[in-house]
Amino acid sequence: MNLNTDLSFLSLVANASLVVQIIMGLLLLVSFVSWTSIFSKASGLGRARRATTAFENEFWNAGDITSLYQQVSNEPGSQHTLQRIFVAGFREFLKARKSPGSDPALAMESARRAMRATLQRDLDELESSLNFLATVGSVSPYVGLFGTVWGIMNAFRGLSSVGQATLAQVAPGIAEALVATAMGLFAAIPAVIAYNRYTHEVDRLANRFETFIEEFSNILQRQLPPAAGR
Repeated sequence: MNLNTDLSFLSLVANASLVVQIIMGLLLLVSFVSWTSIFSKASGLGRARRATTAFENEFWNAGDITSLYQQVSNEPGSQHTLQRIFVAGFREFLKARKSPGSDPALAMESARRAMRATLQRDLDELESSLNFLATVGSVSPYVGLFGTVWGIMNAFRGLSSVGQATLAQVAPGIAEALVATAMGLFAAIPAVIAYNRYTHEVDRLANRFETFIEEFSNILQRQLPPAAGR
């Protein structure tokens, strides 16, 4: 058993058993990927919020929805979620209303289906990597605990060959084992906080998208012939 009394972090990691070192390396890798995902998701949700607010203002200040549709549809590469919902709904509404022999009232149903399909696809994209953060937050502490248990077992196995155990002999083995738990918590806590925050932000954006769909549907409803609108 290693009797080194140097309890610095680097020394504990360097003197840990191979299994514990592998677990520590895995937790460091997971933590790095988790932080990368956290920063990436923060940036993406921030852009989504700003773009949604900007288009809501543009939509309600627009004098002609058809002109706005033509403007937005001519820039497919720069469209964000709310613009895609608007374009998909209005495109289907126009197609269904112009279709020969079709019931104009079906245009509303077509528009709603198109908008909700677009909404679902974009929500799946907004929620990407959230499952990873949830997994990191729930699994990392147990991975770290496994490393701690393994390290403690090694420490006590080493003591079996020592006639009289002292604190100086026990401390390094126990300390290096506990580092694994600390690293597991270091990976888990930010992931849990980020998951809860981002899930709430995605829900808020989803509510804004749902509200826009209902409001836009009411506008389209008023454009139907009176008989079809009833």
